Amino acid sequence: MFHWGKWKKRMGANSSSKRPVFDEKEDVNFDHFQILRAIGKGSFGKVCIVQKRDTEKMYAMKYMNKQQCIERDEVRNVFRELEILQEIEHVFLVNLWYSFQDEEDMFMVVDLLLGGDLRYHLQQNVQFTEEAVKLYICEMTLALDYLQSQHIIHRDIKPDNILLDEQGHAHLTDFNIATIIKDGERATALAGTKPYMAPEIFHSFVNGGTGYAFEVDWWSLGVTTYEVLRGWRPYDIHSSNTVESLLQLFSTVSVQYSSAWSKDLVSLLRKLLTVNPEHRFCGLTDMQTSPYLSDVNWDAVYEKKVEPGFVPNKGRLHCDPTFELEEMILESRPLHKKKKRLAKNKSRDNSKDSQSENDYLQECLEAVQQEFMIFNREKLKKRQDETGPSETQAEAEAEVEGEAEGGTEDETEAETSNLNMCSSVCSSTGSC
Repeated sequence: MFHWGKWKKRMGANSSSKRPVFDEKEDVNFDHFQILRAIGKGSFGKVCIVQKRDTEKMYAMKYMNKQQCIERDEVRNVFRELEILQEIEHVFLVNLWYSFQDEEDMFMVVDLLLGGDLRYHLQQNVQFTEEAVKLYICEMTLALDYLQSQHIIHRDIKPDNILLDEQGHAHLTDFNIATIIKDGERATALAGTKPYMAPEIFHSFVNGGTGYAFEVDWWSLGVTTYEVLRGWRPYDIHSSNTVESLLQLFSTVSVQYSSAWSKDLVSLLRKLLTVNPEHRFCGLTDMQTSPYLSDVNWDAVYEKKVEPGFVPNKGRLHCDPTFELEEMILESRPLHKKKKRLAKNKSRDNSKDSQSENDYLQECLEAVQQEFMIFNREKLKKRQDETGPSETQAEAEAEVEGEAEGGTEDETEAETSNLNMCSSVCSSTGSC
């Protein structure tokens, strides 16, 4: 068994007693972090635990290979996620602290949550009590209500994207298909994970119409709540199902609720799993009217003063151990050998790579390099302490914008041209 507590103490003991000091004017980069171990992977990248060398604070670091992102047409999603995460911060979100890049990868450094995601615990056959799930509902309600106030639709609420901290509180992560809608706009793209997607998303895709808005996240919360409580989802939907068959399913199949659940819980789930979005619960105010949540002290929930009904075992790391093995053994470009590999690449004779077939990719890589958004929340908070939040926010946004754009006006126009020319590289304001 992996003893996480002992491992953390051992890492502290092994670290140098004299912390390195980095130039505050220097951008945070890969060398500022010690890579500790791999803990996850997804379609958009891999995740490892890191420790910042100067502060010794622990984080999770998500890294995405640039070439793979270009080849898979994922650059726009990465840029959009960065754009969103730089503007938001909430107690029940996995918040962004730093973003930076090197020749190979794009990096996002975020809050480290050691309790595992709800999918992992379901796979470990954890039987969540109604009281435990009630707190998840409340915490996700506050997170979604905040996102809605920021005009953000997450579009991928599911057990995989709800992480627990060591005390058992829930945090929403993974904004790579989120989108921003303002001033009565509607989203139209077929985006999400099919079993958790609201009916109006499929309806908009098949029949056109007005699109969809924030209500889709509350449907997904209903599906997730049902699954965490019961172990399976309210509708038998798989990725292979056609959109047309799903529309028929929603119109003909009724959700079956467990007789063991309280009537008030069932009533709340019915409000979340209402096919017509106009009649669906979709905000904190709606949720507060539910008899099931009538006794909730929402201030205490926000301050994490409500004790979770399920606390992850602190004696283990709640992730698949094969992630570590894959990174060490199967990965062709392992992260722990990056510094040596990049130094070797720089010393090569670049003339060997001048074939025309690589020119297009190189132009795309250069466009990504120029357009990537650098961020440092630590620096932002330090300025807030010194000068006050309102002035600091404007200054920080100006600095981040300058770092992301770089160069003269003529150079910026050339970079934009490269982005438009390279069909795989899209700006963050793409179709929603």
